[in-house]
Amino acid sequence: MKILVTGAKGFVGRNLCEELKNIRDGKARHYGELAVDMVYEYDIDSTQEELEYYCEQADFVFNLAGVNRPKDEREFMEGNFGFASTLLDLLQRYGNRCPVMLSSSIQASLAGRYANSEYGKSKQAGEELFFSYGREHGVEVLVYRFPNLFGKWCRPNYNSVVATFCYNTAHDLPIQVNDRSTELEMLYIDDLVAEMIEAMVGRAHHCDYSGVEPQPARDGAYCYCPITHRVTLGEIVDLLDEFVKLPKTLMVPELTEGSFAKKLFSTYLSYLPKEKTIYDLKMNEDHRGSFTELLHTMSCGQVSVNISKPGITKGEHWHHSKWELFIVVKGHALIQERKIGSDEVIEFEVSGDHIQSVYMLPGYTHNIINLSATEELVTVMWANELFNPNLPDTFAERVEQDNSK
Repeated sequence: MKILVTGAKGFVGRNLCEELKNIRDGKARHYGELAVDMVYEYDIDSTQEELEYYCEQADFVFNLAGVNRPKDEREFMEGNFGFASTLLDLLQRYGNRCPVMLSSSIQASLAGRYANSEYGKSKQAGEELFFSYGREHGVEVLVYRFPNLFGKWCRPNYNSVVATFCYNTAHDLPIQVNDRSTELEMLYIDDLVAEMIEAMVGRAHHCDYSGVEPQPARDGAYCYCPITHRVTLGEIVDLLDEFVKLPKTLMVPELTEGSFAKKLFSTYLSYLPKEKTIYDLKMNEDHRGSFTELLHTMSCGQVSVNISKPGITKGEHWHHSKWELFIVVKGHALIQERKIGSDEVIEFEVSGDHIQSVYMLPGYTHNIINLSATEELVTVMWANELFNPNLPDTFAERVEQDNSK
């Protein structure tokens, strides 16, 4: 397939084009047999000749071009309706009846707070133009009304509150929130791009509209992305406050699969300046080596890295309920465990050459011995709970008992 994307340098266009190129280049195998041969990228600096060639060749058109923040409101109609007319005229001139997707806006509903919006009127006019074109020429037209979008590469201080909040938070700039309870419908860019590619192969989700709410309908006039998130401004700000503290607290917030928090964290990270991309960790060092906590979680414990100098034994303690995983990633070690009240010692000889994970069992005193006389031993350690100095659940006792007494 040859794909034309107008507005290719915009937020949605850039993300879509990069994914289409991943498919073209065989880097996105999860799309199966889908083949993209060419990605035609049209934007404001492209020529008329290029647009004509693209319109002649394209097998599918994503029309993402538009005006969001003009100096004069009259530019809304020129930018959002005028270019759409030019695009459709060219497709008609070349007899190209390929499917065409239009990116509209929920503001085109002209409902509620969007009533009488010049931007909304221009988007609605573009929708009507596309629908008329589809009926007249027997062309499949896919009209999407986007809610609030967010994700990497979105321009801050423009028309995305999330982009602005993420950018400002990452750069230590203030955020203004007039009403924390204001709720927004948010659509993540990766979810949108996935839906657009589904639409390209005939699997768009269709709907009709009741005000600003999409009503799923197999034969609906409009299309929509079924994965969105409803969040308040206060919830967004609170999550960003958690994210920015991570280098100091090491606390990773709950980032469940598909959650808004997970998508927001990825978005926030994309705005970090270079100097915040790296941060120091506290190494607890002594004559035996070092121990450094890497990450904390509220429900899944913590991850640390332990470095032992040659010949050193560490551990020699046990826990009632706490349990751990020891993973040697460099060096050669012996891990020993003994059940409290028993003389039997179980042993595991492990190496970074064959990475394995070993349980430190509750009720077993345990240690780890660096068997090398010259090299350091590096062990990644996971504990099922955060260390609590008021309830450490850690009791010193050697694994190998002295039976001479």
